[in-house]
Order: sequence, then structure tokens, then C-alpha cells
Amino acid sequence: MIPGRQSKVTEETIASAATIVAKADLTRITGSTQIETILSPLLLSGQGGVVVFLVAVDGAVVVGTSGNVLVGQTLAQNRLYAFVYSNTVDKWYIHAIA
Repeated sequence: MIPGRQSKVTEETIASAATIVAKADLTRITGSTQIETILSPLLLSGQGGVVVFLVAVDGAVVVGTSGNVLVGQTLAQNRLYAFVYSNTVDKWYIHAIA
């Protein structure tokens, strides 16, 4: 969970875009625009070790590598994907939870 929040999982829904800002633990992604960069309020404040979970709800969404994601992935609809930010490489690692 994001530090400073209540001790339950926070959720939000946002539209896919080249750059998204994940402000909750669980972020539902609508639309089909390819995502290249993922930001978080904690990253913007210089903190690392951030974990967010993304779920594409309208269909598959591609996450590319031209931004701050280490390995690209197509997010299948209604599947949960964990993203962990590494300060060392300054990129997100994706773990697909099947």
C-alpha cells in the first residue's frame, strides 16, 4: 500500500495515455492508448520502492519501453499486473500475475 494512506488498498480508474500517473495501489486502466511512462506521486517526491497494480478493463493495453518501463508487456483485459519501481535502474519491473 502507498505509505501515508489508510491500511486498505486504494483504488482508482484512469484513462490510458502515453504517460499515466498511478495515485492508488490498484489502478484500473480504460482505453487502449499505449503506455510508455508510469509516474507516481511517491516517485515525483523522490521516493523509490513503489509497488502499483494495474488492470486493463476495456481490452488489452500495451506498455512500451520508450519511457520508464524496463520490459514491455501487453496487459490482457481483467488481469492483474504488479509494477515495482527500482531506483537503481530508474525503471519499472513488471510481474504478470496469471
